[in-house]
Amino acid sequence: MSSSASAAAWWARSRVRILLPVIFLAPALYFLLSPPSSPPFFFTLPTSREESPSASGSRVIWAQRRVAEWRPCGWWRAAMPAPSRRNGYIRIDCYGGLNQLRRDLCDGIAVARLLNATMVLPKFEVAAYWNESSGFADVFDVDYFIEQTRGYVEVVKDMPEEIASKEPFKVDCSKRKGHFDYVETVLPALLEHQYISLTPAMSQRRDRNPSYAKASYCQGCYNALRLNKNVETKAIELLQAIPKPFLSLHLRFEPDMVAYSRCVYTGLSSKSLSAIEAARGEDRKALTGEAALLWRNRGKCPLTPSETAFILKALGIPTDTNIYLAAGDGLMELEGFTSIYKNIYTKSSLLTHDDFEKMHGNTKAALDYYVSVSSDAYVATFFGNMDKMVTAMRTMQGHQKTLVLSRRAYANYTAVGLSGEQLAMAMWDAHREEYIMGRGSALPEQCFCEFKL
Repeated sequence: MSSSASAAAWWARSRVRILLPVIFLAPALYFLLSPPSSPPFFFTLPTSREESPSASGSRVIWAQRRVAEWRPCGWWRAAMPAPSRRNGYIRIDCYGGLNQLRRDLCDGIAVARLLNATMVLPKFEVAAYWNESSGFADVFDVDYFIEQTRGYVEVVKDMPEEIASKEPFKVDCSKRKGHFDYVETVLPALLEHQYISLTPAMSQRRDRNPSYAKASYCQGCYNALRLNKNVETKAIELLQAIPKPFLSLHLRFEPDMVAYSRCVYTGLSSKSLSAIEAARGEDRKALTGEAALLWRNRGKCPLTPSETAFILKALGIPTDTNIYLAAGDGLMELEGFTSIYKNIYTKSSLLTHDDFEKMHGNTKAALDYYVSVSSDAYVATFFGNMDKMVTAMRTMQGHQKTLVLSRRAYANYTAVGLSGEQLAMAMWDAHREEYIMGRGSALPEQCFCEFKL
């Protein structure tokens, strides 16, 4: 056999063994030999600013034409009556600030319908941290709530004497997620004791609920909760006192929030640093090194007031905009915002001193909620419980000028050295995409559907 024939035969036998490693290693070799790119892989640098606002700020983010919007779905508007026979009474125990209380209540409405239970008025737990002692009736219109939930879930003010005379049996729902958890483990307790109380788990899987429970949740949460007359009157008074048009800004940069985030900031005043350390505690030590960088790049660090002002300017929000500051007490570094946006209005500046001092935490939060839902535009720096409720309710009412600022985008772009005009371009691009696609203006849950424009 000739040498060429021998080589051909050897190649025929060996080519698979030789080529396979090359095929699998080629992508890795290309990645290793290619020059590194500067930005992280999950975002791109801006290349142009054709759609960005001009230097004068004449083009605002709200002027962008949207291609999609979240709107309330139509399927849950028709009531889905429960069987006439009920399995017992259920009370929802709610904890925390107003919007956390409201979150627990909304989930509890779905649980009551899921278990075919009669729901008594919820209990708002006293919370010293929130300067709070008010109950459900101190904030919401009870009769309106009962009427609007009719046909979805039965709600009553009073129970039979033999049941009302005893405390409800407490059921631990901290680990419940789907509807089977409640049907299999909570329903037997309801049938046995006839009167139970529970706090729905924070990790609810509402998407797994049957349609009648989902419909009850949507109706109860978004159509049945209205402020009572006293609180609503004060909220209307506050709303009327704000110069129009105005933007409501939910700014979050309090000591406890920053401490909880475990983030480190440079350039803060000694007063702010002391307040953060006092709130940090042993279990919330600040992250350092690579862990701190990764945490920040995941968008876990609250935006400072000065960072918030920078982003609003990048979005074309004029610096003479009337801004209602929907925020609690204790905001730090506020001068970083007010040095740029000067037309700032707050509850304490618009209400009389006596009115303001008489209010509990829930009442103050209810005023912020009402004004924010009714504002011409709403911007949030953190997608917390209040922001979830406000953005959803604004969508229910057709108010689409709503945006949640992206902490992740800001962290990633600054991490690769962007600043000034280039950073402003990047923030415009990131938020324009969010706004025109309708994301961030409503909860992506079963109550809302995406509509193409």
